[in-house]
Amino acid sequence: MILNLSYCIQLASIPDLSGCGHLEKIVLENCISLTTIHESFGSLITLRSLNLTRCSNLIELPSDVSGLKHLESLLLSGCLKLKALPENIGSLKSLKTLLADNTAIKEMPESIFRLTKLEKLILDGCQNLTRLPNCVGHLSSLQELSLNHSGLEELPNTVGSLNNLDRLSLMCKSLTVIPDSIGNLISLTELWVNYSAIRELPSSIGSLSYLRELSVGNCKFLSKLPDSIKALASVVELQLNGTAITNLPDQIGEMKLLRKLEMMNCSNLESLPESIGNLTSLVTLNIFNGKIIELPESFGSLENLVNLRLNKCRMLRMLPASIGSLKSLYHFFMEETALSDLPESFGMLSSLRTLRMAKRPDLVTYKNSILEEPEVPVSIENFNYFVLPSSFCNLTKLIELDAPAWNISGKIPDDFEKLSSLETLNLGQNNFHTLPSSLEGLSVLKKLRIPNCNELIFLPPLPSSLTELNVENCSALESIHDVSKLESLQELKLTNCVKVMDIPGLENLKSLRRLYLSGCSACSSNVRKRLSKVALRNLETLSMPGTRLPEWFSGQTVNFSKPKYLELKGVIVGVIISINHNINIPNIMREHMPGVIDVEANVLKHGKRLYTTALNIPGIPRTDEEHIHLCRYKEYHPLIAFLRDGDTFCVTRRDPPFDKGLELKKCGVHFIFDGDDDYDGEEESLDKGLQSVSEKLVEFFKVSEGGSSLYTTDIEDECHKNLETLEHEESTSLPHSYITLDKNSVIFFLISLFFVLLSWFCLRFILSSVS
Repeated sequence: MILNLSYCIQLASIPDLSGCGHLEKIVLENCISLTTIHESFGSLITLRSLNLTRCSNLIELPSDVSGLKHLESLLLSGCLKLKALPENIGSLKSLKTLLADNTAIKEMPESIFRLTKLEKLILDGCQNLTRLPNCVGHLSSLQELSLNHSGLEELPNTVGSLNNLDRLSLMCKSLTVIPDSIGNLISLTELWVNYSAIRELPSSIGSLSYLRELSVGNCKFLSKLPDSIKALASVVELQLNGTAITNLPDQIGEMKLLRKLEMMNCSNLESLPESIGNLTSLVTLNIFNGKIIELPESFGSLENLVNLRLNKCRMLRMLPASIGSLKSLYHFFMEETALSDLPESFGMLSSLRTLRMAKRPDLVTYKNSILEEPEVPVSIENFNYFVLPSSFCNLTKLIELDAPAWNISGKIPDDFEKLSSLETLNLGQNNFHTLPSSLEGLSVLKKLRIPNCNELIFLPPLPSSLTELNVENCSALESIHDVSKLESLQELKLTNCVKVMDIPGLENLKSLRRLYLSGCSACSSNVRKRLSKVALRNLETLSMPGTRLPEWFSGQTVNFSKPKYLELKGVIVGVIISINHNINIPNIMREHMPGVIDVEANVLKHGKRLYTTALNIPGIPRTDEEHIHLCRYKEYHPLIAFLRDGDTFCVTRRDPPFDKGLELKKCGVHFIFDGDDDYDGEEESLDKGLQSVSEKLVEFFKVSEGGSSLYTTDIEDECHKNLETLEHEESTSLPHSYITLDKNSVIFFLISLFFVLLSWFCLRFILSSVS
């Protein structure tokens, strides 16, 4: 029989259950109001499982639990106010699992030694528990002991008597010493002492012949590993992240079964021993943010290495020639290193799928030193140009190549098409002036990113498989080959390509969803003519130079009202923005920002925000001129899902803004309902009131900037109107009245006078002719 009262949050107490002679399981999980347990619980002889997990106000258990002869599982996790376990807990002869993690207990009862069937003891987060009783060594069946984040200061020597212990986890910041007796744990397979204050591992650790995982991560005082580590013949994972080790012992090469070695943020580690080449089973090696200068020549012997991470090893200046022997290497990450070239053998990495070796533009090497974020800008011309090794194009299985800021100059090799598996190519912030014509042969390439290539002049034919093309901030780019064949292209970034005059074939990009042309004044007029109805219907984001919004857009703030029988299908948010580059941004470099992030669309109910989202406007224009940004949100977007009749939809600038130089000049909103934007036929002959939204956008973009027929919701104009209203109210309250004529009245008066005079002259002419 089972009694399940879990999540009865109002339950404060349990009645006498002594009459329930057949109860086997009681579940009181998350009964947060429960403070005490009736004494009758201690006599439920048939009970096998008692679950009190997260009874956060439970103060105590029954003092006598000797009747629970068949209890196998006692779950007390998250009983935050429970300070003690029953003194006679040793009477629970059948107990196998005791979870008392995140409780307030201060000590374990001495009678615990009688729990000879206990297999799992979890005391994580018991911060008041500073020690375990010596009798813990009598828990002969114990397989798992965990005291992570507890107040444990020392471990009794008797822990070495736990012959069946399989997993020991001691992530305790107050723990300073591991006893020598730990070497007696002949069944131990996992040992975790992360975040502890230990200064060394006992040499007896070498006796743990069945140990498979050893983790001492973030033991900041641990400066070396014992030589006995060579005896850990079964270890497959060694985690040394964040330790103070200065070197690895030569004996590490004896760990023949080691598959994963992690040494992230080991700031004192400057070299690897030659013996590391003996780790022939090694699959993953991670030396993120280390100080190693080079890799040993034996490195090429790691024949099973699949994952190699050397990111932020900013002192690493050279790869060994033997690196080409890593025939199993799939993923190679070496971002932000001091490497200036690649060995010719690099092209022999026949299994390589991912190569990420990006450098930071503000992290450069010069003569054997590293300048990080130099106070004086260092010209890239001061450094040697990088040329890809001739063997590089032999990496025929490479799927991703990420190599920004490597100072690749001149011309990319013509045999680049040999990289036939390439799907993502990022060569941004380099100095090549042309791309190879063979680039078109990369038939599975999906993402081509070459931003900030300031010497690139021409964009050649590109593979039709592209879905993303990023050439933003290529200031020397003058022309782009016809893009008509890029039928799968969804995103095109040309921000600040100031010399580009046109984008031939743009009107044929049926899949285009995002078009970014901020700062592209030279091609603006040609692009406007190429924007088709289909393209504008599919576009989610459009950015380009412009000072006006369509006249049929509503104002900055709209009270939403849904027409009867019509479903809301989307909304277009339009804004006119300029960036005042004379206003500096404290603590933030504008060029490091991903784009304009200070314009928000909001849904409000009774003046309170229901939902807010920042408009997706990547790229920062380098000029102060105004730009139009249109963002279309479809019916499945939360901005639409949250909107109800009577709600207010408004567009605002973030307060306070990240970029104080951002000026929100104008903004408007247009809601799209059923039938507003689904007509595919020709519409030029239709009345404007019958045209689809996308057709009206086509007409809008065809009209020249500055035309008087274009209406805009101008925030500054609205302020002026309000000011004029106030001035008018003030003028009417003055004691003297004045005759004032507005501009329209004067024009009407002059036209009327003209026709009167013309009539008079005509009349005189007729009279003179008659006479």
